[in-house]
Formats: sequence, C-alpha cells, structure tokens
Amino acid sequence: QVQVVESGGGLVQAGGSLRLSCSVSGSIRSINAMVWYRQAPGKQRELVAGVTSGGITNYQNSVKGRFIVSRDNGKNTVYLQMNNLKPDDTGVYYCNAQGVVTHGPLDVEYDYWGQGTQVTVSS
Repeated sequence: QVQVVESGGGLVQAGGSLRLSCSVSGSIRSINAMVWYRQAPGKQRELVAGVTSGGITNYQNSVKGRFIVSRDNGKNTVYLQMNNLKPDDTGVYYCNAQGVVTHGPLDVEYDYWGQGTQVTVSS
C-alpha cells in the first residue's frame, strides 16, 4: 500500500508564509512528477505547482514569484514554500504523486493523492 501524507497547513494573515510538506511511503518503486493542487470552496481543483523527478518545475501563473516547489527524492517528499500569501490562496491543498509500482515484468504508473491540508489566508 502507498500512503501520501500532507502537513503544514494553517491560518495566516495576508503577506505571510507557510511551508507545506508531502511524504510518500509504501511499496513504490519510484515517483515521477509530484504536484500540488488546491481547491477553494465552490471551485474546481486546480494545479498550483509541480516538479518532476529531474527537478523541472511548473507553476500556475498566479503563484509565480511567490511559491517555490521542491522535492527530496531520497525522502520521497515534496515541499511547497508559499510566500506573500493572499486571501485568494485559501483552499484545501492536495498532494499528487505519480508513482511507479512493479507488477512482475511491468512497471505501472498510478496517481496517489493525499487527504489534503487546509490553508486559510485572512485579509
């Protein structure tokens, strides 16, 4: 079984910072991309930032210059440093890991999701 656990959410004032962490554990051979999504009340889930196993990053335009995504491959952990937070950043943040599991001669990629962590930014 594979577990994805996020941490680091909370309540912060506008302009403040938070650092989210997401760790993946279990019977997994490797992890390709690790991606942070968020979902605000009444809105669809949206991609925030992601990073490949080789360190290539991608960001939603609204967070460029404020958020930094990074990962520690040895620990199967991805981080999201969020600076200069705005009320529009409020939502539940989810971690997605594209994990590779070996089934006999086959390597199969699965999407694994965490339970989410709440981020609330007050104005």
